[in-house]
Amino acid sequence: MAGHTLNVNASLQCPHGGSVSISSSNQRAKADSASIATQPDTTTVSGCPFQKPAGSTTVPSPCVRVQWIVADLRVKANSTPALSKSAVGLCFSAESIPQGPVSIVNTQSKAQSQ
Repeated sequence: MAGHTLNVNASLQCPHGGSVSISSSNQRAKADSASIATQPDTTTVSGCPFQKPAGSTTVPSPCVRVQWIVADLRVKANSTPALSKSAVGLCFSAESIPQGPVSIVNTQSKAQSQ
């Protein structure tokens, strides 16, 4: 999806409103002067308030990471599938329990290669 490539400055959220950040190993391909995000990049979630039921109470079970299931089919950065607004990622707890899809709130507007 041209023009909607994710870079490390993209705004993403877990299903519970936690903030998702991307750390990219890609240093060559840029979009809006920031590294383009790729499928194997590290994504971390902070500030997720989710709690799961535990008997008559609840226990914290925040989202901590994202695993990308579907990447961009046409755009690659250094031969690695890039992430775009149409990418699909699942958020997981520390116990590796899937907790729902990541929401892509904002992307960059243009891409460039160096």
